[in-house]
Amino acid sequence: MTEQQHSHQFERGTDGPKVIVVGVDGSESSMRAAAYAAGLARRQRALLAVVYVQPVTTAGAALGAPVSGTTDEIAEELVQHIRESARRLKGIFEVRWEFHTFRGDPYNGLVRTADELKADAVVVGASEQAGHRIIGSVAVRLVKAGRWPVTVVP
Repeated sequence: MTEQQHSHQFERGTDGPKVIVVGVDGSESSMRAAAYAAGLARRQRALLAVVYVQPVTTAGAALGAPVSGTTDEIAEELVQHIRESARRLKGIFEVRWEFHTFRGDPYNGLVRTADELKADAVVVGASEQAGHRIIGSVAVRLVKAGRWPVTVVP
């Protein structure tokens, strides 16, 4: 085996992700994605970066249409859920995690966060919205970006 061939060979136990980004929005599929990503982060001893991108206010909401909870409230509920889960599992299931939230487009927000944190992998839940079959879901767009391994959890 030449030196060049050896330099590209995987070394068991030494490689693996250091930062795993997971997108959450409170949906069932995103919470399953978070649980899956937490398991990966624990096994790999990686940092789990939980990201909630608060969607920009829709035109309907801006015109006074009812909104079922603000995005700030959703963000607070998500971080409280994560903290409670981490507290319950302390000593049993240890994982380093941090929570990121900001307003914007979910795809661009996940890309920006993954780039800033130099993520090794991105995990998202499968879209539960029918319209995404036409315009493309965040997951499909992340896969097409081709910058990290992307795991889509059903």
